[in-house]
Amino acid sequence: MRSWSVPDVPSLAEQGFGKGPRATVFDSSSQSLQASDPAVQARLYVCGITPYDATHMGHAATYLAFDLLQRVWRDRGLDVLYTQNVTDVDDPLLERANATGIDWVELAERETQLFRDDMTALQVIPPDHYIGAVEAIDLVVDLVQRLEEAGAVYKVDDDLYFDVHSDPTFGSVSGFDAEKMAEVFPERGGDPDRPGKRHPLDCLVWQAERPGEPAWDTQLGRGRPGWHIECSSMAMHYLGNSIDVQGGGSDLIFPHHEMSASEAQVATGERFAKAYVHAGMVGFEGEKMSKSKGNLVLFSKLRAAGRDPMAIRLSLLAHHYRSDWEWFDTDISGGEKRLAAWREAVGRTAGPSGEKLVNDLREALADDLDAPRALEVMDNWATDDSTEDESAPETAAIAVNALLGVKL
Repeated sequence: MRSWSVPDVPSLAEQGFGKGPRATVFDSSSQSLQASDPAVQARLYVCGITPYDATHMGHAATYLAFDLLQRVWRDRGLDVLYTQNVTDVDDPLLERANATGIDWVELAERETQLFRDDMTALQVIPPDHYIGAVEAIDLVVDLVQRLEEAGAVYKVDDDLYFDVHSDPTFGSVSGFDAEKMAEVFPERGGDPDRPGKRHPLDCLVWQAERPGEPAWDTQLGRGRPGWHIECSSMAMHYLGNSIDVQGGGSDLIFPHHEMSASEAQVATGERFAKAYVHAGMVGFEGEKMSKSKGNLVLFSKLRAAGRDPMAIRLSLLAHHYRSDWEWFDTDISGGEKRLAAWREAVGRTAGPSGEKLVNDLREALADDLDAPRALEVMDNWATDDSTEDESAPETAAIAVNALLGVKL
């Protein structure tokens, strides 16, 4: 699957500012800050969209978080290998296609292209491997067969299920107790009450063909993949058995990240990810933002209304990636005001120390991607009327683009 275009990301090292500091990120599995400083190459997997609707502010905030991580790693001098999936065959997509009378393939392609356009406008660095589930059928089959050989897969009717307790560390990603798992699992696509399962939490890895639904001929029979195993199979194939960061929204921590990690770990015997990093949920004026509530704030609609994508990016970066927060229609005005002030400041003939600005921005982002603090750093620079450094305005524009992804 084609990714989107790569934005211009300036190198601060090439500007004479050396390499940035190592980053720390909050690991959900240990509930602590962890250093993320791979020796040479950083390997990142972020769960992508199910393309049955356009990019909303929650999506955008999540992908901005991992864009910041990529920028911090790159500023450190690391090579970044990044994979993201598209769940382009799944029950919600098929249900939306049936409800709207649109072919499911056409719907998936349309919404995926809109997502690409949105990410391009936001200056998000694209993945090296952007893979649809439909493209990964063979990868899923291979992994299911490995799990079968390990005795971790069993049949219910003609479907195949993963025995989650074949992984002795199951539950360590989310830290949820049995009661919490039982509560959340059915809310997020699980089928705990299906007869024939060994355990209510066991998850589907291969679904036999259903009437009127897409299916593929494979060594597992005719059918399609389950959700969780798509990500584990893609991550292992494109990034290796153990990766640096598994990322996504906090609603994915269980069951999705828990299940995909266990599947990979049973197959390889290795810890799947060194850190599990999760972005907070975004609500809308007092309610959860969701497709079912019909209250999505769509990035594409803001663009179509003439809003500057850089102002939208700044509006999102004003919230720490791990926090849950609410979008209000007035938020965009704050981003626009900040963007105008920054653009005016970099248009001056001189300014406060550019070197100090670079160091302060780097320090903020290396501390668990603290974008709100980085924005305050730039705000303070922009309002300081000292003129000690004639190169500072150019330095500021380069640094803000390189580290925050905001093109001034």
